[in-house]
Amino acid sequence: MKIFRLILFILHITLFFLLLGVLMNDYIPPKIFGWFNLLSLGFPVLIIGYVLLTFFWIFSWKKRAFLFMFLGLFFLNPVKRWVNYSTEKKETSNFKMITFNVKGGKFGKSKIEKFIRDQNADVVFLQEDGENEYQLGDIKRDHKIPVISFYSRHKIVGHKDLIVGEYEGFNAYSDQTDIEIKGKIYRFINTYLQPFKFEKSMMKLNGNGGQDEEKIKNIVRKLIPTFKAHQEQIQIIRKSIDESPYPVIVAGDLNSVPNSYEYYHLSEGLQDAFFEAGRGSGTSFHDYKFPLRIDYIFTSKSIKPIHYEVDRSVKLSDHYPVIAEFQLN
Repeated sequence: MKIFRLILFILHITLFFLLLGVLMNDYIPPKIFGWFNLLSLGFPVLIIGYVLLTFFWIFSWKKRAFLFMFLGLFFLNPVKRWVNYSTEKKETSNFKMITFNVKGGKFGKSKIEKFIRDQNADVVFLQEDGENEYQLGDIKRDHKIPVISFYSRHKIVGHKDLIVGEYEGFNAYSDQTDIEIKGKIYRFINTYLQPFKFEKSMMKLNGNGGQDEEKIKNIVRKLIPTFKAHQEQIQIIRKSIDESPYPVIVAGDLNSVPNSYEYYHLSEGLQDAFFEAGRGSGTSFHDYKFPLRIDYIFTSKSIKPIHYEVDRSVKLSDHYPVIAEFQLN
């Protein structure tokens, strides 16, 4: 029994240091050491293992349980970026938005249009729009670049392309749109970071040792270079955020999970609307049987998040739509 507990203790310590490695994404970019970013993908599994082992020590009446409970506090905020239970806000919202990767409208363009019209949002961010122009009532599209599009019922006063894949050498897209709302200008940045282009067959292990090992190697070969490309893409978008004379809302599909390098550095100086106003799971991509939150809304701190929802009743894409309400001062 002592040997068994020693093995579990070593495993628990190992999980702790792996979780610390996830937090290193705030400091170490993928071009220096991309494996920390790789750990961020496994954060849900790592933290579940850590918590289960902590309960094991509690039920075993071992003093080390208090140590692991204390160390676990380091991961409270990282967990809340995946699963959150914020208190219900008493303030009234006066602005509503949607961000939605619509997978080219393959699941039904007319159904997507109806869903969005029924939401009566002020602005709509779309990714993987399939080059379609969506008829959203009085929410109009102004400018257009490939893959992403932005719709607004308010006056658009400025626009700039930030990343257009075929010109930048990336398969990523981002633009900024300045909008006047009740006499005040806000900057909206629509973002679609470079995808990994995984097929389900690539992710499924079949029990054949050699084939499974090769699949894992192929996955890593795709992940690390994409992380490095994301680093360059984040730098371009950060420049727009940092130089903005207006409050900023950044939304879209980051193809990155919470606690990744992309998350930490794109959200720097901003607030995560899910962290502030979300309840339950933030998982927004449902094509794999694994919790993946890759769709986000970040805002300047002068914009108050009131409500945040991942609408899992809507299966019009491999992503769920994200709907948020704010109070604009």
